[in-house]
Amino acid sequence: MSTIETTMPAVAYRKSLPVDDEGSLVDVELPVPRPGPRDLLVRVEAVAVNPVDYKVRQNNDPGGEPKVLGWDAAGTVVAVGDQVELFTVGEEVYYAGAIDRPGADSRYHLVDERIVARKPATLSFTEAAALPLTSLTAWEGLFERIGLRLGALDQTGTLLVTAAAGGVGAMVTQLVRTLTGLTVIGTASRPETVYFARRMGAHHVVDHHEPLEEQLAGPAPHGLDHVFSTTGTERNLTAYAELLKPFGHVVAIDDYESLPIGVLKAKSISFHWEFMYTRSLFQTPDMAAQHRILTQIARLVDRGLLVTTATRDLGVINAAHLREAHRIMESGTAVGKITLTGF
Repeated sequence: MSTIETTMPAVAYRKSLPVDDEGSLVDVELPVPRPGPRDLLVRVEAVAVNPVDYKVRQNNDPGGEPKVLGWDAAGTVVAVGDQVELFTVGEEVYYAGAIDRPGADSRYHLVDERIVARKPATLSFTEAAALPLTSLTAWEGLFERIGLRLGALDQTGTLLVTAAAGGVGAMVTQLVRTLTGLTVIGTASRPETVYFARRMGAHHVVDHHEPLEEQLAGPAPHGLDHVFSTTGTERNLTAYAELLKPFGHVVAIDDYESLPIGVLKAKSISFHWEFMYTRSLFQTPDMAAQHRILTQIARLVDRGLLVTTATRDLGVINAAHLREAHRIMESGTAVGKITLTGF
């Protein structure tokens, strides 16, 4: 720690404010944190922005204390805790972090080694920063919640993924196309999102602003086997119940007040939550599974089987650029992932 600065630039918020208020995100100077036993201290080179960033900003008022957001990062390990086993100083890493710890919108950031992996060698820090949160969400939802067989290219069926041009939807599409034999139907509503969903590998694309039943009669004449619902679950659950075959699966990641879950009973359809932060939030015994998943993702990227979903870099990490990133995310018009690079 002797060669590292004692303070660092960061972006934080002190009060929950609308994104068009300059006080909604501000530049601050904070002490450089010291690693705990299993922690890596990472010099952050790039970050990506996710819906969780603005949702925390809107709904968790820190009462005047600076709270740092940002749960997608890539950087270089500059110090390690005394119980760290997986990494050494100087290694380039990427990760999504933990929701109950400070975020990565700072020059230096602490993260538990068990949820970190070496970044893909073929990607820049910026390209790599776009991947962790969405890759983990997609992987856990597909292979742990739904129970798809990893690498089973003979596994057939049909999976619907909503908002297939979003960060999670794009990774769901890529993983299903790469590691299973399922047909992927994505939803998108604008020319640019339809194009991106197809570029990520969707076999078919339908409009989520129109009734799904009629549109899916062609690409899924015998019904759906699985739904990965990234948005609109409350609105679409009854349609999912109609479209899914008996013993089908729904995995959902969005937020809502209530669900008519009873519509799934007649077909014995399973409903699964996917919350990527569960392992780190509860320090589960299998927490290091996220290290292994991200390692697998990096290998698939370096083999040319997955691509980054980074589509737009807004420049250096500062309050003005992060406010713009939050504004775009809140508008629901983002395609792929928004990144920021360097300080």
